[in-house]
Amino acid sequence: MLCALSRLKGCGEKPYSAMTAITPDPKPTEILPPQSALNPRPNLAHPSVLMATWFGAGYLPKAPGTWGSLGALPFAWLLVDHGGPWILGAATVIFFIVGLWAAKDFMKRTGAHDPGAIVIDEVVGQWIVLLAAPLDPIAFGLAFVLFRLFDVFKPWPISWADRSIGGAWGVMVDDILAGLFALTVLYPVLLYGGPYFLLGVGK
Repeated sequence: MLCALSRLKGCGEKPYSAMTAITPDPKPTEILPPQSALNPRPNLAHPSVLMATWFGAGYLPKAPGTWGSLGALPFAWLLVDHGGPWILGAATVIFFIVGLWAAKDFMKRTGAHDPGAIVIDEVVGQWIVLLAAPLDPIAFGLAFVLFRLFDVFKPWPISWADRSIGGAWGVMVDDILAGLFALTVLYPVLLYGGPYFLLGVGK
């Protein structure tokens, strides 16, 4: 009875207010690609995938970062042998930029953040250490070991960068820092250190 008498007032309806009139429609939910469209192992035929995995080294079984660092050594040797450390330094800068592009595209294709298959960051970090190394197998081996130690154990601020920086920059920056840390250890060891100096590595 009361409802019948008050139909003209909108019985049973939500009360109207000025806030109701100006409240925008809910923002449409962002449509993400289906999980089936994401590929955890993109084809090497794409240049970004080829670079991100360093010619497929990141797809090798177990410890892809170690494979990436090993894969950096022969390229560094050839660059230094043909153009000196300046050429290696220029290549390091160039491939850092390439790495940002390749890592971003690889993560987009896989839907994963910093997947282990991306190893171009290890390549760039390893090359930073090798800037101090002469063309000597012992020096290259020591540079490899030092970089892997800093990259695996990640002392601060490497650990901070690994946790706090997202996207392609996060993929690359922690390895850059690991390379710089290893460089600061390698250089004085080669310059003043015991058996390596006696072997002529530091000269």
